[in-house]
Amino acid sequence: MGVEIERKFLPRGDAWRALGEPVLLRQGYLSSQRERVVRVRIEGGQATLTIKGASVGARRGEWEYPIPLADAEELLDGLCEQPLVEKYRRRIDYAGMVWEVDEFLGVNAGLVVAEIELESEEQAFEKPDWVGEEVSDDARYFNANLIKHPYSRW
Repeated sequence: MGVEIERKFLPRGDAWRALGEPVLLRQGYLSSQRERVVRVRIEGGQATLTIKGASVGARRGEWEYPIPLADAEELLDGLCEQPLVEKYRRRIDYAGMVWEVDEFLGVNAGLVVAEIELESEEQAFEKPDWVGEEVSDDARYFNANLIKHPYSRW
């Protein structure tokens, strides 16, 4: 079993925009229940199917598998819950870690979230100056919740 340990933050200012190359992601959910999430994602020319278990603190089970791009497109357009989550992602190296900054589009436009994946919940890391308030425990910022409660309706 894979394990995801992730922390989420709101960026400060726009300095992050000059860092990393933006890549478009389209993702949808076949299941967005709290206890299990099944996601289809297209990033660039690659497609994946990801299954995530319930969160326990910052940790949860995660399994990810490559799938054919054509299958992902059919699932996104025909079976996934709507609206899809679309965003530009920048991967930014900082102090030996990779930060992912997601700038959301569509009904979630205006929302920007910075995430860092850790090896353990106790792992120390350095925050860049452009990283602000932590929102890891705020379920509104979970991608699977943004289809039910888009940022534009907060």
